[in-house]
Amino acid sequence: MIGKIKEGNKLIENGVVAGYKLIENGVVSGFKKMEEGVVSGYQKVEDKCVETLFKKDGETTEEAKSRLKNLSK
Repeated sequence: MIGKIKEGNKLIENGVVAGYKLIENGVVSGFKKMEEGVVSGYQKVEDKCVETLFKKDGETTEEAKSRLKNLSK
């Protein structure tokens, strides 16, 4: 009798852990996708601002960003 209870408890435990892992993986995956979208959007806005406001003639956006970083040192 006690063996069957332990066996049943182990099945319940395994089911709960498996369900938790599925939820955890879904949440982490969703967060990573959202984070990538936010970072990508920020980089596009940053590049456009540098391009529009700070880029000199004949200078690439990356060169302008590098120049601006050196000004802050």
